[in-house]
Amino acid sequence: MNQSIQSQDKRLTDSLPQEHPLESLLLELRQREQSPGNLFATNVMNALEAIWEYRARSLLMMLGMMIGVASVIGGITLGQGVGTFLDNSILSQGTTTIQVQEQFKASGGAGTKQPQPLSHRDLQSLGNLPHVAAASPVIQMAGGRPLIYGNKNWQPNSMEAVSTGFQTIQNWQVAQGFWFSQAQQTSGDRVVVLGSTTVQHLFGSSVSNPVGKQVQISGQIFRIVGVLASKGGFDLDDVVFMPYTTAVMRVLQGTNNSFFEIDVSADTVGNIDQVVQEITFALDGNHHIAVNGLADFQTITAQQQIQQEDQSVMVIGGALLGVAAISLVVAGVGIMNIMLVSVTERTREIGIRISVGARRRDIRNQFLIEALFQCLPGGLAGMLLGVVVGWLLIRVIINAAAGVSISGSIPFSITPAILIVPFVVSAGFGLIFGLYPAIRASRLDPIIALRRTK
Repeated sequence: MNQSIQSQDKRLTDSLPQEHPLESLLLELRQREQSPGNLFATNVMNALEAIWEYRARSLLMMLGMMIGVASVIGGITLGQGVGTFLDNSILSQGTTTIQVQEQFKASGGAGTKQPQPLSHRDLQSLGNLPHVAAASPVIQMAGGRPLIYGNKNWQPNSMEAVSTGFQTIQNWQVAQGFWFSQAQQTSGDRVVVLGSTTVQHLFGSSVSNPVGKQVQISGQIFRIVGVLASKGGFDLDDVVFMPYTTAVMRVLQGTNNSFFEIDVSADTVGNIDQVVQEITFALDGNHHIAVNGLADFQTITAQQQIQQEDQSVMVIGGALLGVAAISLVVAGVGIMNIMLVSVTERTREIGIRISVGARRRDIRNQFLIEALFQCLPGGLAGMLLGVVVGWLLIRVIINAAAGVSISGSIPFSITPAILIVPFVVSAGFGLIFGLYPAIRASRLDPIIALRRTK
């Protein structure tokens, strides 16, 4: 009896084309009564044989999954990187900083009280609050005021008139020279402090230490007293600071005695909320704001700025992930189509397996394992590609927005999501989109399948 079964097995094996992966078929049947672990190992071995046999098709499936996963990981990396960079840029301006800005009310008719701008009186009131470490006005010197040095000129991104306390408030470090003094501020001296990017564009490599050099602003000569250390944010280093008294007396010539913004630094992070309440109470009194009335100013803390930026990044990240999800679905449909083609081309192989005793679930499991093993490498490659592409996009976007190369400050972090998502997505899509072809293969009629010629 055993000899007849063995001779029948030999005749069936010899009658098959050698390129079909059926060499382990008889071994599978002999191990039918073994443990589920051995049976699973046999299915895995059969799946790997089929993947190698049809390696060109398998490569296409891996490529489709790689592109889909790379889109998702690239979107996650881009969103996290830009968000981290924006948060760091905000925090670099001081974790205890509170910005007080004008907030003009809409006109309600002839009887509506006109809003009051921030004044020197408001500056003095805020500086005298008990938990305020420093207060500084901020006057934006807009309107085409380039710096001129010899035959070179440069229009900085920002030119601001501030007080001596501004250095402490926004945590500026001086790399060369010093910040302007209280005496220079009181007398309105023509002195400026330049950011590192401004120095780079104005002097290049020709001047190693610009402290003491003279530049021309609005037809007046200013002396450089300090160069700031780089913060590496969006245009934060392309800046010029001068005493606000100098701006009022010499540049603006008394045409602007109010401030668009007053920056305040709380003495500790824990007192920020209390300082905000004290600022509101003080300015309500100065501006004669009624109880529960609409204020003509607003306070913005660093934490509020971070929350606003995070919401914006979240919206953009959601849009990117939506586009990536579409590419994943397309990849999944491609996987299903390739698996269906594979089932069609291997119909005779499936019929022989079923006819010699392979259970339908064995056929189904083999095709599912094939889909899984072809998607997982694609997911891993997609993770690596997505991280690289995402980091490059972060670099391009940040450098383009900043106008200078700041690649050393570009954040790069590997989060659990980046490590987990590729495997979950590739395994899930392999099983979902490979299930229908696997079920279709397992339900083939062996009689009809055996009639199919090569």
